[in-house]
Amino acid sequence: MKNLKDDSWVWAIIQDPEGNEQFLGQRDEKNNVSFVPFFLEKEEAELCLSGLTKKPGHTYEIQAILFEEIKLFCAKENVMLFLLNGAGEIFDKIQPY
Repeated sequence: MKNLKDDSWVWAIIQDPEGNEQFLGQRDEKNNVSFVPFFLEKEEAELCLSGLTKKPGHTYEIQAILFEEIKLFCAKENVMLFLLNGAGEIFDKIQPY
């Protein structure tokens, strides 16, 4: 997405934000791709959260994060970034590595 810069704030879903926090990752089994979903608006993340695969017994929180930070994490973990809307539709696929 051409308007997204490293210093842009985006929204991500954090698993276990009170300790041992990590990004909520997803797996596209059809295409054999692991990814971290992110959103441009908090409201879109809230709408999409219920449709994402989550682990029972964990808590989840939507948090703002710099795009650069989530990109660095995904590059280190060798996973893609998917920009989603509130319906879970993919707007963009970013390969940060």
